Amino acid sequence: MGREVAGERSSWQEGILRRQAARESAARTYARALPIVPVRARGMTIEGADGRRYLDCLSGAGTLALGHNHPVVLEAIRKVLDSGAPLHVLDLATPVKDAFTTELFRTLPPGLAEHARVQFCGPAGTDAVEAAFKLVRTATGRTGILAFTGAYHGMTAGALEASGSALDVRVARLPYPQDYRCPFGVGGERGAELAARWTESVLDDPKSGVPHPAGMILEPVQGEGGVIPAPDTWLRRMRQLTADRSIPLIVDEVQTGVGRTGAFWAVEHSGVTPDVMVLSKAIGGSLPLAVVVYHEDLDVWEPGSHAGTFRGNQLAMAAGTATLAHVRESGLSERAHHLGSRMLSELRRSAREFGCVGDVRGRGLMIGVEVVDPTTDGPTDGPTEGPTPEQPLEPSQDPLRPDAARDPRPPAPELAASVQRECLRRGLIVELGGRHNSVVRLLPPLTISDEQAAAVLDRLTDALHTVARDHARTRPLH
Repeated sequence: MGREVAGERSSWQEGILRRQAARESAARTYARALPIVPVRARGMTIEGADGRRYLDCLSGAGTLALGHNHPVVLEAIRKVLDSGAPLHVLDLATPVKDAFTTELFRTLPPGLAEHARVQFCGPAGTDAVEAAFKLVRTATGRTGILAFTGAYHGMTAGALEASGSALDVRVARLPYPQDYRCPFGVGGERGAELAARWTESVLDDPKSGVPHPAGMILEPVQGEGGVIPAPDTWLRRMRQLTADRSIPLIVDEVQTGVGRTGAFWAVEHSGVTPDVMVLSKAIGGSLPLAVVVYHEDLDVWEPGSHAGTFRGNQLAMAAGTATLAHVRESGLSERAHHLGSRMLSELRRSAREFGCVGDVRGRGLMIGVEVVDPTTDGPTDGPTEGPTPEQPLEPSQDPLRPDAARDPRPPAPELAASVQRECLRRGLIVELGGRHNSVVRLLPPLTISDEQAAAVLDRLTDALHTVARDHARTRPLH
């Protein structure tokens, strides 16, 4: 009987997947690498149509700060539904919106909260990026935007131009500091200093070919770029460079916000107060919501300068209010800091045995494992040890990797895809990102338990072991 039920479930799932492949666009992404059909979910656990259960370290690409169907989110949504309140009101004022705005302002960096304005945008983060660009261009009368290598800000035209994968570039591109693949071949604080000097030179050299820009946009931790935390000293330097030159600083906290990195907003690690913050994903409590928060001095655009039919999503605002409050009141940012530091340290220790792991990095519960080709020349001792769980995770204080920075091994997207498949076989959902899609990314909900964290590390380590062993077996003999 049990086998018959399992067979029926498997057949049901396969049928849904076949119809999806036949009907949906070739642009679909996650569905290709994760051939599952979720039917139930709670917290960090997803159950597929075939009855299998998975630990979800994708979390809606970072959207689910509290995991799936958290009780406080469901209660907030039901309360609005049961109240008879309108669900669609464009940008009219409502008690639900007022509560959301009040809670949002309560969490903002103090230097911004005291002088902030908020613009509700279309429901995706990329629309908020477009709004931010429009805002600073209107306020400054200038047009150019400064962005960074490896960036990801969305898929609409302007946001894509500011992203690292842009093909038709009308945005000035600057080096983003990183250790393992430092563009200057040195890494660490020295590499970050060189990146800052390059930016300063571009801004001040009259022959740089870059006119005085309308704004600079950056991510405190590059997510899609490969989980690369910006050094705090470099972020402070960017703040100073832009402030001295009257260039609005836009910080994209779409994925890093709401406790993800171990602070409520990732800019808080460095003490930087931006002029503009772009927010989405977790602020809607799993439902579509995006806003731009900015200094009141920039609030010079005309009514209707940026609008959207679905900018008044009442259910998302209610869910978002509940999420923001729960993260703040439950100290989930602090937990993300401590648990993330511990997971990073344990991953770095276990990954030393795998030649296919070039680097392990991250901040809070935003963790990346870069998979590389172990058959080529390069560092042979694996990732360096990170800070102990008791030490704060400061990217600018990470141990330098001079050999890795000078000669990192080539990325191995095929091996990374194999790791993702092996993780799925073990009931673990992970995402790929970074250059050449060679970084295995962990974005668990902030509510992850210690037991679940241990299970994630066990399954990921076992998957890495299997991929490394199989690669060694198939490696041609010389």
